[in-house]
Amino acid sequence: MKEHRLLSFIAIFIVYIISAMVGIVTYNYLKFDLWLNLLIADVISTVIVFIFSLILNNASVYDPYWSVAPIVILTYAVLTNEITNASILVLIAVFLWGIRLTANWSYTFKNLKHQDWRYTMLKEKTKKLYPIINFLGIHLFPTIVVYLCITPAVYLVKFNVEANIFTIIFFAISLLSVLLQGASDIQMHKYRKNRQTPFIRDGLWKYSRHPNYLAEILMWWSIGLLVVLTVNNNYYFLAGAMINMLMFIFISIPMADKRQGRKEGFMEYKKQTRMLLPIKK
Repeated sequence: MKEHRLLSFIAIFIVYIISAMVGIVTYNYLKFDLWLNLLIADVISTVIVFIFSLILNNASVYDPYWSVAPIVILTYAVLTNEITNASILVLIAVFLWGIRLTANWSYTFKNLKHQDWRYTMLKEKTKKLYPIINFLGIHLFPTIVVYLCITPAVYLVKFNVEANIFTIIFFAISLLSVLLQGASDIQMHKYRKNRQTPFIRDGLWKYSRHPNYLAEILMWWSIGLLVVLTVNNNYYFLAGAMINMLMFIFISIPMADKRQGRKEGFMEYKKQTRMLLPIKK
């Protein structure tokens, strides 16, 4: 079992090294404007991961992309541009978020024989259409969301923006979101190790059904607002944070609640808790 897990980690590591290298080469080769170059390179990297997910017969090969891609994109941007105090702060925020989220994925990852229950459910429901749903829904759509979320930070780095008071404020909020997400994940892992009740009702989960999703939403709003209020324009850069929030509210959370709804007592539990905010109802 341990050998299978180690080999699976090695396989995924190789996939992501190939994906990152192809993405960087593609970005440097293209002659369009910055944002189109970045988008195409990001999509090409996703296609590489998708191809390997087909070869390995597991859509969960894509799971780390959500947290790895922003680190790769922003680190490359920082290393190839003039470094400012604002770019350092935003890189630290995204780096800490990505490392923590990737660490959480690696903690829960068993091996390549196990796939996220949501993907298996989609495969069973969509049958022959699953390859299309797999690419568009599981791979491409999240990539577009990630792209929209990270582009504000890339803009800040590319145009050598200097920090102001808003940079500091929203940098602090981004760190708070990392701590919030980390705490909620640790509490969930402890609950799963010694599951004594149908639903977790401790810590941040006492009054919130999805404090981890709240932290994810808060992270990208803080990055978006950090950039917009630092440069004092380009409010369209908040589109990524908005779409990310809507994705959780209308897709991820209903899907998770529906699965939890199979358990006895879920409706009472739902009445006692909020969807996101860990505040007593």
